[in-house]
Amino acid sequence: MFPAASLLTIIFLALSIAGSPVEIDNSPITLPIARRLNLSDGPINLLQRDKARVTALRDNSLSTQGGHTVSTPVINNVQGYLITVGIGSPATTYDLIVDTGSSNTWVGANTKYVKTKTSVDTGEPVAFTYGSGSFSGTEYTDTITLGTGLTIPSQSIGVASTSSGFPGVDGILGIGPLDLTNGSLTNEPTKTIPTVIDNLYSQGTISQKVFGISFEPTTSNLVTNGVLTFGGTDATKYTGSIAYTPITTTYPSSTYWGINESISYGSTTILSSTAGIVDTGTTLVYIASDAYAKYKSATGGTLDTATGLLLISSSQYKALKNLNFHIGSETYALTPNAQIWPRSLNSYVGGSSNAIYLMVTDIGTPSGAGVDVVNGYTFLERFYSVYDTANSRVGFAKTSYTDATTN
Repeated sequence: MFPAASLLTIIFLALSIAGSPVEIDNSPITLPIARRLNLSDGPINLLQRDKARVTALRDNSLSTQGGHTVSTPVINNVQGYLITVGIGSPATTYDLIVDTGSSNTWVGANTKYVKTKTSVDTGEPVAFTYGSGSFSGTEYTDTITLGTGLTIPSQSIGVASTSSGFPGVDGILGIGPLDLTNGSLTNEPTKTIPTVIDNLYSQGTISQKVFGISFEPTTSNLVTNGVLTFGGTDATKYTGSIAYTPITTTYPSSTYWGINESISYGSTTILSSTAGIVDTGTTLVYIASDAYAKYKSATGGTLDTATGLLLISSSQYKALKNLNFHIGSETYALTPNAQIWPRSLNSYVGGSSNAIYLMVTDIGTPSGAGVDVVNGYTFLERFYSVYDTANSRVGFAKTSYTDATTN
């Protein structure tokens, strides 16, 4: 989350309290996802807004609360998933950022928390700092409603008395790793707080602490283009099988959904095996500076001052090779088309209508820094991704959109 007045790319969960997800006890629950470009303040500076989140992920500074040193989670309020959830009974609706880079759930940044018969004040002070924003308040437990038939009783939530850096949203629904909640309770700094995934599992609503995400490439600024599945995967959204890789042990990537991977452009290795982060809240694909220099040279791209992205000609586009991400025993190739920003959306990021911009950019530090890759949305829209909490692993599978030429 960053204190920008305009939102970048908002990818929100198209849910309301009147929604109707299918629920079968102990079975996966699938909810639709929609993607929207918010252009209320005119063209967006895609790279500037996006890189602020990546910097926070990469630098993952340590925040001390109550004398306990903890890793600071990050969220990106200029780009995120928004889900309309109900809290309480009767429910009040809140628009929350769904974030894989943080794990606490809290409300009150815009719409104030309304106490009902299901509200329980634990009396625990709660606070967190997220890069350039923060909230502080009191912990409650309450019932969260994600849609008809999908409720989470006694979910811990923070009720903000003060917050900063969250314009236009009410708070966060965190689905990152559990340890990111460590340190958020001021008086119990070593205590973790069960996430919504943890509680869906412990309450028997889902049978696995797993969630899957499907995106699809899009060329319009408002489209329902994917699904979020709690408790398993949606086999209709991928082809072949899901291949898993363990969470990396390299810090700070290990704090998030971090994995080990290497990258080649065509047959040439540009980044040896290293640690990176799979992040739904980042738009572009970020790679270490030395790998970026090799990619820039190989593609012939030149830096475009208007967008901050690499610009290539039509002939250079025709000569592009696959950008291959080697993860575990599998290779996930971004085709030439998957490496470019959707041309129909060029004007939204301040670009020229007929120009061709690459979506791979510089992370800002050389390899070996602990976060050398961020596999953002433009990678994830080509592959189905699975986040397995119980087994500390991330999975990928190809989809019918892996080789799409829609951009």
